[in-house]
Amino acid sequence: MKKLLLALTAAVAFSGSASAADMAARMPMKAPPPLPVANWTGFYIFAGAGGGLWNADTFTSVTATGAPLSINQRMGGSGWFGTVGGGYDWQVNPGWVVGVFGDYQFGSLRGSIQDPVAGFTGTERMQDAWAAGVRLGYLVAPNVLSYVNGGYSGSHWSGTNLFGSLSGVGVGDHTNSFNRNGWFVGGGVENNLNIFGITAPGWFMKTEYRSSFYDSHAINELVDGTNALVGRDINFKPWVQTISTSLVYRFNWGGPAVSHY
Repeated sequence: MKKLLLALTAAVAFSGSASAADMAARMPMKAPPPLPVANWTGFYIFAGAGGGLWNADTFTSVTATGAPLSINQRMGGSGWFGTVGGGYDWQVNPGWVVGVFGDYQFGSLRGSIQDPVAGFTGTERMQDAWAAGVRLGYLVAPNVLSYVNGGYSGSHWSGTNLFGSLSGVGVGDHTNSFNRNGWFVGGGVENNLNIFGITAPGWFMKTEYRSSFYDSHAINELVDGTNALVGRDINFKPWVQTISTSLVYRFNWGGPAVSHY
């Protein structure tokens, strides 16, 4: 009797296990949870600050003819600036981002200019600049973009009073402010602030280097009061280099997109 009960119990257990296994096999498999993927497509704005320097090839020339009166020499200056801007990016595939942007820089990159023929000197400042361009970036990590950029730029330069280079006394001459246009190339890195353990889904930081090349300009030397031409120009062809760090806000970043791969 005991043997019969044991045999029946074993048969029931085996039957139950087989039924459970059969039911499990018939149930559909659950899809794995989606993997988070950063989404870089959308509008953004930024603001920041930086430092820069400019170098300019200069020489004195005759106003009427442009004939050089001195050898070419390089002048320069440096300073600090603020920057604001915005743009739009497209994430064209999981690894690449392209975009358009514009920005404005304001501050004072200050240096010297000279008329070596007359022994005059003055202070020249780049007061502001703007740029519009495109950028191409590669995602070295889902939340970190390394990029290069380039485009068109404009700049505004101050006028200056001229002084005797040895005496430091005003000579009664000055120059007026002027604008120069040109082009730029640069690059940088932009990263989401979450990588530092901060909960800031839409906030990013970017650090960027830029090199801008502007057209040459014949700066007229003018007589104070009358603005009459002295007859000499200071030819000025600037090259400006800057590096800046900005805080970026992306409007579409509220949460990452998802992928099931």
